[in-house]
Amino acid sequence: MTALPAGPQPLRVDIWSDIACPWCYVGKRRFEAALEGFAGRDAVEVVWHAFELDPSAPVEETRKMRDILGSKYGQSAAQAQAMLDNMTQTAAAEGLEYHFERQVPTNTFDAHRMIHLAAHEGKQDAMKERLLAAYFTEGQHVGHRDTLAKLAAEVGLNGAQVRAALDSDAGAAEVRQDQAQARAYGISGVPFFVLGGKYGVSGAQPAEVLRGALEQAWAELNPAPLTLLNPVAGAAAAEGCEDGSCAVPERGNSERPTAEQA
Repeated sequence: MTALPAGPQPLRVDIWSDIACPWCYVGKRRFEAALEGFAGRDAVEVVWHAFELDPSAPVEETRKMRDILGSKYGQSAAQAQAMLDNMTQTAAAEGLEYHFERQVPTNTFDAHRMIHLAAHEGKQDAMKERLLAAYFTEGQHVGHRDTLAKLAAEVGLNGAQVRAALDSDAGAAEVRQDQAQARAYGISGVPFFVLGGKYGVSGAQPAEVLRGALEQAWAELNPAPLTLLNPVAGAAAAEGCEDGSCAVPERGNSERPTAEQA
């Protein structure tokens, strides 16, 4: 029996990011654009990992993002607002709508737990997308467990079960493992992409840069088949033999050589 040709080896892409990171949403869109132009996209497995920009952030934050940004970088309110305006324009270029004026800064640990819980149901990417939109566009409080359960139900999960899971420690170990792996890789900023467990790409790079990384990692997993430079069949193929000794006799010639002929 002739074996069927094997399919392509899947390429795993691990992505570290934070719900509260504006560049992470931009990076998600750029990565999706890179996949659109990538021939092996159907064999790419994307796995999202947790990264907290500020693990000490409170669940209830009374300051607006402009004030938090100004305090963090020692900037005036006008300078901080200019940074937010520039980020809004960058996001718009990727088809995203940011509303920092309605954003509710919060701790994102439970949101990351939610993404891991969704992964068990095959809805990790949908949950990631829903949380980012809720935070940056809609101004929802993604630090509240009731909000997280509602958003989970919107992507097809059981809201009541999710709420009960969030009241336990479900998903916490996975989040901490993600953070430990990030430290092992030396990741200090997000988004961060790891392709095939071998290549790292830091930052929300343009789609063409991410596509180039995909193609490089893919080529190592799925090398191109050999290309025959002289695809000639039959007797002509034997011309490469100097004395013809490597030629295969034509079918139907059943004469066996005599000892003298041999």
